[in-house]
Amino acid sequence: MSALADRIKIANGKHSHSPDVNLNIQFILNCGATVAGSCHGGSHSGSYQFVHDYGFVPFDTCLAYEACSAESTEGSCGVKAVKGSYTCEAINTCRTCSTFSALGGFCSALDTFPNATIAEYGVIAGEHAIMAEIYARGPVAAGVDADPLHDYKGGIFTDNPAYEINHIVSIVGWGTSPHGVKYWVIRNSWGEYWGEMGYFRVIRGVKAGRCTFTPH
Repeated sequence: MSALADRIKIANGKHSHSPDVNLNIQFILNCGATVAGSCHGGSHSGSYQFVHDYGFVPFDTCLAYEACSAESTEGSCGVKAVKGSYTCEAINTCRTCSTFSALGGFCSALDTFPNATIAEYGVIAGEHAIMAEIYARGPVAAGVDADPLHDYKGGIFTDNPAYEINHIVSIVGWGTSPHGVKYWVIRNSWGEYWGEMGYFRVIRGVKAGRCTFTPH
């Protein structure tokens, strides 16, 4: 969804008064579990398929992100007080609340709210095709093996052992080091305290086993 939000911002860039766009991940978890995935796993292509077929994804101001899906039991996700909070209903799509319940407040589902949709999506492969797609429309979602990234501190990642895709990232650009090493610039979702202010670089034009991309 971060790659999709970036593409919307790029497309709207010519409009000086366009609003900032961030999309609602909690809605994806509430309503897209059978297609997009849950807290226990999913896919970038499934997420795009869900938004395309469902018709929309709300902006993030509709719901707070709680990192919970209906089958979750970790942390506050399993507390009885929030049981049913992550099912696909109108109240769990977009809502607003008036005030504290002790003061007579209540929460209500909204019928209209800002949202985004997807007209089409697909798969691309190959260094030059990915570069052309980023240049034309913006970041590309890609699958990687995140296990070795836990120890990443910076620099150009070049590891090449066996791999298994278990994480999704956004390829946002590319470059070449002073020593002539080509690399991709990739945004992760682990916070700015990780890697290079939340980003990492991986060698480009060479099949790096743990970073074989399946972009969409």
